[in-house]
Amino acid sequence: MMRDESRIERLARVLTEYSLELRPGETVVISGGRLAAPLLLATYRHALRLGALPILDVHLPEAQEILLRHGSDAQLQAISPLEEFASTQADARLSVAAAENTRMLAGIDPARQRVFGRARADLRQRHLERAARGELKWTATLFPTAAYAQEADLSLHDYAEFVFRAGFLDDPDPVARWRELAAYQQRLIDWLTPRREVHVTGPDTDLRLRIAGRTWINSDGHRNFPSGEIFTGPIEDSVEGTIRFTHATIVQGREVEDVRLWFERGRVVRATAARNQAFLEAMLETDAGARYVGEFAFGTNRAIDRFTRNILFDEKIGGTIHLALGAGYPDSGSQNQSAIHWDLICDLRQGGQVTVDGEVFLKDGEYVVGDA
Repeated sequence: MMRDESRIERLARVLTEYSLELRPGETVVISGGRLAAPLLLATYRHALRLGALPILDVHLPEAQEILLRHGSDAQLQAISPLEEFASTQADARLSVAAAENTRMLAGIDPARQRVFGRARADLRQRHLERAARGELKWTATLFPTAAYAQEADLSLHDYAEFVFRAGFLDDPDPVARWRELAAYQQRLIDWLTPRREVHVTGPDTDLRLRIAGRTWINSDGHRNFPSGEIFTGPIEDSVEGTIRFTHATIVQGREVEDVRLWFERGRVVRATAARNQAFLEAMLETDAGARYVGEFAFGTNRAIDRFTRNILFDEKIGGTIHLALGAGYPDSGSQNQSAIHWDLICDLRQGGQVTVDGEVFLKDGEYVVGDA
């Protein structure tokens, strides 16, 4: 297990004071796997010091595999009172990923995973709607484990260094760094806000989508930590063309690689993958919203400089774009609803560009307007 008490304490303080901005009397559900115990306990302690009312929810990762493998449909669809409370009544929630085996669910039938996911679609939507209204503060983060380090082709020590660097936790004042990034991202948003159409071109990619009237969100370390992206919900039926995502993502225990999507009137009409094609097709059949784009985003975090097969980090890489199939965020203007939210990354750093209303916005991984 990774141990770095001083930086774990610093991370716990940033999560509770900056990301969640906990106040006295607020209920906060803190959940995560057993390997995240040092961070879970540190955030629990900081939440108490701030006068909040923390509820600790520690998961055993094998339990979900057992449920998905052996549970009946009724058992897969059952939602625990704490699971419901975290989305519908809590003032704040912190989720700490701490995988012991990133492929634990690789042998589970995707149809059973769809039953489990669909049963939680309404709860997910209520979570998003409460967050959009300012009734729920939430943050998702990650605790370094050997499983994540292996996926990134790094030792646990080097991976932990990468994680802390991505969160600016080696900086004397991490919060000041996050506020600087927020200001930079706001300049990008101010430029994008009055514009109408995005055109992405690159290797095997020629994609258009409309953004008129939609809201750009400044993701600056509050909902995701680390973060470093700006995103919106494109007009649902506006996505046209094709896009290639060369880098692999791990979803529900499966590595899906070299995904290509073809869109007509906003809907995925064709999809291929070099690896796990059947799973890609199964995900697209989750529900009606799974074939539509709920999010389109630009990554801005230059401290994240390598792919790690973990979407929390990879989608934030400066100079990349990503889109999410499925559920969008209501506060971005998205109207798409789905049981899935699957982020896929398109790397434009080695050839590719984004124009907005005919003006170059991003070229070869560099933003043209951000420092203007």
